[in-house]
Amino acid sequence: MAGDTRAWQRMLSGRRLDLIDPSPLDIEIADIAHGLARVARWNGQTSGAEVFSVAQHCLLVEALVGALAPQAATDARLAALLHDAPEYVIGDMISPFKAVIGGGYKAVEARLLAAVHRRFGLAAPAPPETLALIKGADRVAAFFEATRLAGFSTGEAQKLFGRPKIALADVEAYLEPARPAEAQRRFLRRFAELDESR
Repeated sequence: MAGDTRAWQRMLSGRRLDLIDPSPLDIEIADIAHGLARVARWNGQTSGAEVFSVAQHCLLVEALVGALAPQAATDARLAALLHDAPEYVIGDMISPFKAVIGGGYKAVEARLLAAVHRRFGLAAPAPPETLALIKGADRVAAFFEATRLAGFSTGEAQKLFGRPKIALADVEAYLEPARPAEAQRRFLRRFAELDESR
């Protein structure tokens, strides 16, 4: 029966997050950090003894926002850190597969991200200039991840993601795969730094 369908997930914090109609009250940063640190980017098809997690990707994107736009407001940087937060409950799917799935996935993802933004006092949705900044940083991150970790040639990555306007050396430290507990710790520390500076 449709009425019996469970659409929530229990979090380690004890919260029950409704995936279809998420409430900001059921979102905890500890749950987000825990989940993202255990979700692999590139479907786990990366080099290294550890996976490169979504938590690490989010840290990289936030650092790139700071490098590409040093004048960016703290809220924009926090939005960058949280840009893939929905993946703590719905996982990370590569972009080609998201395109095949289409609107349903994107709608769930957008509702979750809006709830995350409201929970942490960010505009939902983020302002267009913030979204553009994050999207640009996300593409640069994808280029570096693809060429450094996922086996793409430079030419192939440039066709898919464009040529970065920042040097790899500026963010190379963010591209070292880490154990989940360490990625979680770094994500929580950066969240706390940004949240405090608001």
